[in-house]
Amino acid sequence: MQWQTTRFLIDLAHPKVMGIVNVTPDSFSDGGRFIDPAQALARCESLLADGADILDLGAESSRPGAPVLSAQEEWQRLQPVLREAVRLNVPVSVDTCKTEVMQRALDAGADIINDIRALRDQGAIDVVARHGACGVCLMHMRGDPSTMQLQTDYVDVVKEVRDFLTGRVEALLAAGVRAQRITLDPGVGFGKTPEQNLCLLARQKEFASLQLPLLLGWSRKSSLGAVTGRPVDQRLAASLSAALAAVSQGAHIVRVHDVAETVDALKVWRAADLC
Repeated sequence: MQWQTTRFLIDLAHPKVMGIVNVTPDSFSDGGRFIDPAQALARCESLLADGADILDLGAESSRPGAPVLSAQEEWQRLQPVLREAVRLNVPVSVDTCKTEVMQRALDAGADIINDIRALRDQGAIDVVARHGACGVCLMHMRGDPSTMQLQTDYVDVVKEVRDFLTGRVEALLAAGVRAQRITLDPGVGFGKTPEQNLCLLARQKEFASLQLPLLLGWSRKSSLGAVTGRPVDQRLAASLSAALAAVSQGAHIVRVHDVAETVDALKVWRAADLC
């Protein structure tokens, strides 16, 4: 598989690592560490040195109960970091659900729009359709970060997530967005219980029927804490285990905080897979 983005055609024959750069004061894991543009850029450079294939910049926290920013507030945080990140010669993803921020990010050279709301903001599909080349990641989430954990009443979580993503893909294709530009994210931790998240992992291969790349984000998630009893800053081993499990079930991209460790884990996994 390949993923077409603004400047890069990403070869997904082997799993890729997306490094997280949170330009936020309140993200659940590393909020406040990279709010300064210079710190955020240093984070970008460090992740690339560690082996990241893609950078994912986010300027608004999506943790449960996080405050909602205006588009202007989000862009003010994002713009100085994005301006420099696009000069690093790697695919740059922008994690946003606001149409205005998407447009500004694409105008500034972003390669990928990574949307936790799957382009449901008014005009969002039109923005990516007009662009003609940017990559898109569509994620499943019920409600919004303030309400999502109140909406976990699934009958069959895998089927319902797959059906939702199918509908969003159909909407993009109808708007003229080519399938090669689309990647899908089942939304681990977004409107699901720990048990439902683990069910998504156990049955992840069922998403192969959609015939599109899968991006999985298990890194440091609360479900890993529920399984291990570890606080967020002690979930490295669990995050690596989940990333490898996701890749073994067909994930093409893993979105992580701990890039160097994930890259090493994938090297071992690939070496064993070649035997």
